Amino acid sequence: MKYKCTSCHAEIAPREHAARFLCPNCGEVELVRCEKCRKLSNPYKCGKCGYEGP
Repeated sequence: MKYKCTSCHAEIAPREHAARFLCPNCGEVELVRCEKCRKLSNPYKCGKCGYEGP
């Protein structure tokens, strides 16, 4: 399964240290963040409830 970063929409490489987690607000949407966006603290937004995080 291929994942895309929720912040920058880049495809996650197979061996990249990405983070996958459920939305902290609604708990229904899986958010994925690439290593670069995690390090830069780029914002992300849940597509269902609109929650925004660092």
